[in-house]
Parts: sequence; structure tokens; C-alpha cells
Amino acid sequence: MKLGKILTIFSLTLAILAASGYWYVFIAGAPQLDPPKAEANTGLKFELKTYKSAAMGEVRTYGLILPPDYAQNPEKRYPVIFLLHGGHGDASAWEQKAAVTTVLHDLYEKHQLPPSIVITPDGNDRRGTSPLWDSQYYDGPNGKVGTMIGSELVQVIKSRYRTLPNPQYWAMGGQSSGGWGAFNIGLRHFNNFSILFSSSGYFTDASGAKNSPQKFIQQLPVKARQNLRVYLDAGEDDRDFLVATRQFHQTLNSLGIANQFNMFPGGHGIVGPDAGWNYWHKHLYDALIYVGQQFQKTSKV
Repeated sequence: MKLGKILTIFSLTLAILAASGYWYVFIAGAPQLDPPKAEANTGLKFELKTYKSAAMGEVRTYGLILPPDYAQNPEKRYPVIFLLHGGHGDASAWEQKAAVTTVLHDLYEKHQLPPSIVITPDGNDRRGTSPLWDSQYYDGPNGKVGTMIGSELVQVIKSRYRTLPNPQYWAMGGQSSGGWGAFNIGLRHFNNFSILFSSSGYFTDASGAKNSPQKFIQQLPVKARQNLRVYLDAGEDDRDFLVATRQFHQTLNSLGIANQFNMFPGGHGIVGPDAGWNYWHKHLYDALIYVGQQFQKTSKV
């Protein structure tokens, strides 16, 4: 085969690979190649809702999953769980990529989580969603995302649904940058959330100490620290996330903040039973079992 033909074939191959990579990342959104399996008949409904956000100056969305007995018990009030997405996510990510309704169904069936109102906010700032950056879960030049989720959306949910008012019945967590966001927002709004959790998250941010839970949590009033309940996990393959999570766990211990830290196989990725959304689907069970235990302890007090 002549050199010119070989070079042509090589160039075409590179072009096809580049085009495929562009499509996979920027068009398809880098989907999990072997996503978690969702149960078809959970009896739970995931819905997208909208609200007008004064903090962001625009209409925003959130995902809603009501408890299975919500309509049958018009006088009953429920705990609330906010689930924050990571980079290149949106309000639908936890359902479309992690099959959250399947997780909830299984936990309700086993009585490991009291029926709860689950909210999946769109945490993207004014830049929108992109594989090139993570969501900025704070009030900054790209929008007041921290206020929007930590205060404004809380009031929207309280006004629309039958929620329990006590912050000990309100939990917030997320995966990857959503884990960071849950703590960065939750610690600033400890009057609204008492239970925080992170899966493969981090605790310092490039924007500085003001948005780094590792630093910020040490400034909390003692009473707020005493009321906090924290769940953390990280994968063995995520060296940086694992180190950050373990360090935060140690900080919590030094401050006397009740917490649970787990290390599991796997971590970030796009394929494998312990990678990416498979990891976050699998260990959402662990996080929500912890949340359920805290709800149940509060009910017994």
C-alpha cells in the first residue's frame, strides 16, 4: 500500500475518532455506557416543575418525587430530601442517570427510609450546563445559585407541598460537585437543613475559602455543629476525592460533628459496575439509609 493512501486512511480514522469523541461528550453528554437498571413499576412518579426565581431572575426547574402515599393522606406532612447533580447535569440527572425512583422504591419497601418529598434542583448557573465546567453552587458572578437553592427553593417547596418544618427533617446531598454544593449551600443555611451528604465530592473550591466547606464549617456556631448529621463516601479509584473526603471526615471528628464515612470500590467513570452513575446509584442507597436513620431518630425524640 502506498504511503499516500496509508496517510489518507490514517487521517480519516483520526477524523472519525475526533467526531465520535465530540458527539459523545458535547452532543450525547458523555452518557454512562452501562447505566443502572431502573425498575419499571415503582409506583413513584418523577415530574419536572418550574418556579420563578428572583435570585436568578428567570424561570427555573426542579424534579419532584412525592411519597407513594401522599395523595391518600391529605393531613400528613413529610421529610424533604434535596439531591444536587454534579457537573454537566440538570434537574433530571438523578432520575435519568441514577434511577433514583428505583432506589426510593426499594428503601420504602424495606422501611429503611420514611416516605419523603424528594427534590432534584437544576443547580446550573447562568452559563448553563457543559462538560467543560462544574456547576457553581454559590452566589457569584454567574448567579445566586446558593440563595436560589438554600433559601428560595426551600420556601417554594414549603408553600407547595406538605413538608415537616423542622430542619432535622430536611436533608441535602449530591454527587461529585453536587456533593460540594450540598455542603457549601447547606452549611450557610443550617436553619433549613440539618442532614448533609456527599458521594465522591470535594470540600475546597478554587473560588476560595468562602466557598470551601473544609474551611467554612469551622466558623459555624457550636449549636449548629451539634445539630448537624453528615454522611460521606468516596471511591477507592478517586484518589483526590477520597483524600478530600477523608480529610473532611477528620475535620468533622475534630469539631465533634456526628458523621459517617465510607470508602467503596470504584469512583468516577463511564463504564463498569462501580463506576460513575453505577457507583452513585449503588451508594445512594447507603446515603439515604443514613438519612432515614436520622429522620427516625428525630421522630422518637
